[in-house]
Amino acid sequence: MARPRILVVGAGFAGVECVRRLERSLKPGEADICLVAPFSYQLYLPLLPQVASGVLTPQSVAVSLRRSQRHRTRIFPGGAIGVDHKAKVCVLRKITGETHNEPYDYLVLTPGSITRTFDIPGLEEHARGMKTLAEAAYIRDHVISQLDLADASESEAERASRLQFVVVGGGYAGTETAACLQRLTCNAAERYPRLDPKLIKWHLIDIAPKLMPELGDKLGRDALEILRGRGIEVSLGVSIAKAAPEEVTFTDGRVLPCRTLIWTAGVAASPLVATLDSETVKGRLLVSPELAVPGLDGVFAVGDAAAVPDLAAGDGAICPPTAQHAMRQGKRMADNLIATLRRRPLRPYEHKDLGLVVDLGGRDAVSKPLGIPLRGMPAQAVARGYHWSALRTNVAKSRVLTNWMLNAAAGDDFVRTGFQAQKRATLRDFEYTDSYLTAEQIREHVEGEAALRG
Repeated sequence: MARPRILVVGAGFAGVECVRRLERSLKPGEADICLVAPFSYQLYLPLLPQVASGVLTPQSVAVSLRRSQRHRTRIFPGGAIGVDHKAKVCVLRKITGETHNEPYDYLVLTPGSITRTFDIPGLEEHARGMKTLAEAAYIRDHVISQLDLADASESEAERASRLQFVVVGGGYAGTETAACLQRLTCNAAERYPRLDPKLIKWHLIDIAPKLMPELGDKLGRDALEILRGRGIEVSLGVSIAKAAPEEVTFTDGRVLPCRTLIWTAGVAASPLVATLDSETVKGRLLVSPELAVPGLDGVFAVGDAAAVPDLAAGDGAICPPTAQHAMRQGKRMADNLIATLRRRPLRPYEHKDLGLVVDLGGRDAVSKPLGIPLRGMPAQAVARGYHWSALRTNVAKSRVLTNWMLNAAAGDDFVRTGFQAQKRATLRDFEYTDSYLTAEQIREHVEGEAALRG
């Protein structure tokens, strides 16, 4: 009798935790596991702002799948672009561009999310995101190139546009990105003696009335006070009206000379969700408390792409798309898969909130571990301690700790790699949002492959 085939799509927090638990808990020969991942690493997303600012190297937050996974799991180098749930086939695209039909008995969808955009003129052409390792590396190169070009320019107008930076999004990603990059540029004076530090300005804007409302009023105000005290101009209740190569127009009418627009205003579920023709909640795939997709035999979903009921909050709430939830959901998903194989009852996903941490660079941070509000060095110790402990391998932990110590002792290096300088990469280029099939294309592809084999 053939062994059940478990196909896990996505190597983010949820997917990797699911696979690791399956590897530890399944008996030898009980099931075959395949993990679909476009890259050979799990990205530790919360530390991307520190990669963009140069505190950490890219390799530090790219945790090797080959090092952390056991040999029981087959890793498929590519991504899922469609699912035929009737035929129980997932259409995969290899990193070479070739397509492949992968049959499954149980499908775990953890494709994560992409940057959410709106119909704002010029946004997709001129904004840069902070969702991928390539985007973080690109932004670092871009910001340093603006300093280099401003330092070499004799034009005051050009200097003004190159030394103003706009970050859209007052959530964790946007706030930490603005804080970490501002800390980098504020230390530029000794490396760029021709630049007036007063001309370097960072703007953080958000349409919401509060900064990081999840932190609560007090810590939100503390974070706002820290940012403004460091010279970051924070504008709430404001967004982008349009973007151009050398200026940005705000919805309050201000026109800012600017050549750097970083967009972190929320996330949307992976486009893979739309290929399933299944019920969604705010674009995320509806699942039961046991993490199964209703009406789709053997299909489960967790992480950012799934609308997982938040049983702790009640009233129809769904879990927010955070790493903390994704890791826990991945573990519960593995337990429920094993229970399904062994014909045991499934358990719903429930959680206890461990709190929130926000690293603002240097000695600045705000944290709320187990509901206790902290600010400054105690908050920073909690934030970095949490991130360090969440890294899965000792090699990753060693790299991150070494980078933190080196940066604290030696400061920042204003070095551009230059390998992404020849093309102005867009959100679509970095996040591959246009590579998915329609439901009709999926059926035609699967049927065509089956006919060829027949």
